[in-house]
Amino acid sequence: MNPHLHYHYTTVGHVTVDVLDDAVERPGGSAFYSALQAARLGLRTLIVTRGRHEQIERLLEPYSHELDVHVLHAEHTTTLLTSGSGRDRRQRLRAWAGPIPDLLELDTDILHLAPVARETPSGWRGAPAFVGLTPQGLARGWSTGRDAPIVSVPVEPAAVAVARRCHAIVLSQVERASCAPVIDAGRAARAVIAITAGAHPTELLVPSRPPLELDVPALDSPVDDLGAGDVFAAAFFIALAESHDARHAARFAHAAAVVRMSAAGPDAIGARALVERQLSRS
Repeated sequence: MNPHLHYHYTTVGHVTVDVLDDAVERPGGSAFYSALQAARLGLRTLIVTRGRHEQIERLLEPYSHELDVHVLHAEHTTTLLTSGSGRDRRQRLRAWAGPIPDLLELDTDILHLAPVARETPSGWRGAPAFVGLTPQGLARGWSTGRDAPIVSVPVEPAAVAVARRCHAIVLSQVERASCAPVIDAGRAARAVIAITAGAHPTELLVPSRPPLELDVPALDSPVDDLGAGDVFAAAFFIALAESHDARHAARFAHAAAVVRMSAAGPDAIGARALVERQLSRS
């Protein structure tokens, strides 16, 4: 991280070690997938995370030419055992890096708060022009012990306070009930809210307008959907920050997610030209 560099897009959240069914380890977490999409849309991008520096540096080495990372030291890197896909995905927590401290100094146009396991700070220094939140990690808890299952829990008051500072929020229908206070706080703050539902229509809650449903482009044979929601969120936030309306922003974000799911792994995340080509077909 260059302390004198201004970023266009900054994600704050844990970069995770995702251990998949085949025992392969690869980088994960909303902060990673969203940041990589932002970088491939042409934005100078930074991840602020916490964990073991050498481990995260090794995981992200293939992407070091695309984005910067600032690692706050912890004894462990958040590690998730991940199986299944879509609504059938199951995750267990093997290690947790701990909370990211408040009042980080952030020089960025777009700030994306991207928790995976209740680590997001409730405050920061700096004045980003746009703040986005993907709150699913704020509604996750786990029992103590190794390989603890991740379960839904009520969001904390600090998370609701963060939502009041957001311009946009993206979550899935699965988290809608547990994140209801976050949705209410965001709507009170006149944030644009997108609620995704897999292949079913995405619901848009736009200030001073009735709820809007937007169909999702058909994808006959999705290859891999891990991180697709994070890709959607990054593309959605960027399009909104570029002054596009919510409908166009969601269509652009759907296109980015389709590109992501059309092949395997983070390398499938598309550049702007590829996303726009997909958008023109939808």
